[in-house]
Amino acid sequence: MFFFDRSAVESLRLATTLTHHQTHNKAGTIDGKRAPENQSFYHDIVSALQPAKEWLIVGPGSAKDELVKHIRSHHPHLKDRIVGVETADHPTEAQVVAHALTFFRAADRMLP
Repeated sequence: MFFFDRSAVESLRLATTLTHHQTHNKAGTIDGKRAPENQSFYHDIVSALQPAKEWLIVGPGSAKDELVKHIRSHHPHLKDRIVGVETADHPTEAQVVAHALTFFRAADRMLP
């Protein structure tokens, strides 16, 4: 997670306490069901994001979409802070920051 303005970037790491589970249907399993989403971890993410006024959610797979779904259902008063949701296949920290800076510069140019 990165917080930044025009002059500085700050990194914050959050880690789930649960072990990793597959979150897709898996053929050949007895029940074929998905592992439950870690709602507690999503609450922790939203709490950590509180100081930011605009949120760009970037990442691989469906985790970013699950976070957006969580925000919309559990924190609807914050959903308007989401200004973008974009797929990125396991970017480095430097790539995430560069992408976010480009994204927000372009968004700023579109403002009156």
